[in-house]
Amino acid sequence: MPSWLALNYGSPIEIVGGKGARVTDAEGNGYLDFFSGILTNMIGYDVPEVREAVERQLATGVVHTSTAYLLRGQIELAEKIAGLSGIPDAKVFFVNSGTEANETALLLAAYARRSDQVLAMRQSYHGRSFGAIGVTGNRAWTNISYSPLNVHFLHGADRHLPQFAGMSDAAYVDACAQDLRHVLATATGGDVAALIAEPIQGVGGFTSAPDGLFAAYKEILDEHGILFISDEVQTGWGRTGQGFWGIENHGVRPDMMTFAKGLGNGFAVGGVVARGELMDALHAVGLSTFGGNPIAMAAGNATLDYVLDHDLQANAARQGATIIEGLRRESARFPMVRDVRGKGLMFALELADPGTGEPSPPLAAAVMEATRERGLLAGKGGLYGNVIRMAPPLTLSDAEAAEGLAILTASLEAVHEAVSGKTTA
Repeated sequence: MPSWLALNYGSPIEIVGGKGARVTDAEGNGYLDFFSGILTNMIGYDVPEVREAVERQLATGVVHTSTAYLLRGQIELAEKIAGLSGIPDAKVFFVNSGTEANETALLLAAYARRSDQVLAMRQSYHGRSFGAIGVTGNRAWTNISYSPLNVHFLHGADRHLPQFAGMSDAAYVDACAQDLRHVLATATGGDVAALIAEPIQGVGGFTSAPDGLFAAYKEILDEHGILFISDEVQTGWGRTGQGFWGIENHGVRPDMMTFAKGLGNGFAVGGVVARGELMDALHAVGLSTFGGNPIAMAAGNATLDYVLDHDLQANAARQGATIIEGLRRESARFPMVRDVRGKGLMFALELADPGTGEPSPPLAAAVMEATRERGLLAGKGGLYGNVIRMAPPLTLSDAEAAEGLAILTASLEAVHEAVSGKTTA
């Protein structure tokens, strides 16, 4: 296996069992899972409705046909997603991952606008393929400097920079909007294809723009005919609690949205939902050999139905508020916690050196180890590698939210004591 396949923890674990929001490793240790396979096991493990839907499809003997044949599950799921998207005359194309979805959306935009010029956000991440790396604004995830796209990166999730210090949300949004106008006037050759953006940056450490920034951007984009792609790979399906799609927090309807991860609850699925004229415009023949296969569609339909039937968006809002408000309250005791942020069941802790205020990846690593030792799994990220990011299953219960908050608090206490030699009691 390649050396760049990084594993979490000093002693990596193998997950061999799961039920609900809990998993078990190969040594028999149990954990409350607050990372969900990188936001992919969206409604938890061993969900009967999903398992039974997949088993019914397996029982037919058909696990693959390709898009050269009609796939009933694709049509059913496409109809649901198109209706939920709010995009007029929406059409859906299924692929296998968020990377593929973003590649497809970029192709649609470049073709529609006859341009290779794309706008993206600083600190962003959109996948590991050639085009997706080109619109990724995080050097830790970018292997090469050249790209099939001509990309310009915008402000929006970087309020920690000195030039934005002390600004109100409104002032920051205005500064970013004026910068976009300046970029269009100075750095582009006209006919920009699209802006691609995550409503909340995943790998970026769950950083986000103030609500309303993308509305300000969209107003400018519309003046120039530039398309807007919302990357909902991590923010879709009600995870933020405040909207079924992350972009709804900005009051914006994009031209396209990309999705993946949680929709299949562990089965590989991704896709693009876009205005019909954009989706239909490509003149060359296309297909997806494995995208939207019968097994993935069985899982996707069952997962989406479960999310809607159980109003998991409301549960994400409720449980997220418990955890985020609790972390903000408790973090006041710990100088190493620079920020607590998030929406719904998508939240993060940013760690910094208590003396210098500089980002501290070692402290983030220590907190991750401390949570694992106490029975909770978390993820990491951020531009500087100093952020603990968490996204539990949307089915998280009141008791599990309280348990997770207690583990996180105890872990911060342990690391604080180890670093400072002082207790916080």
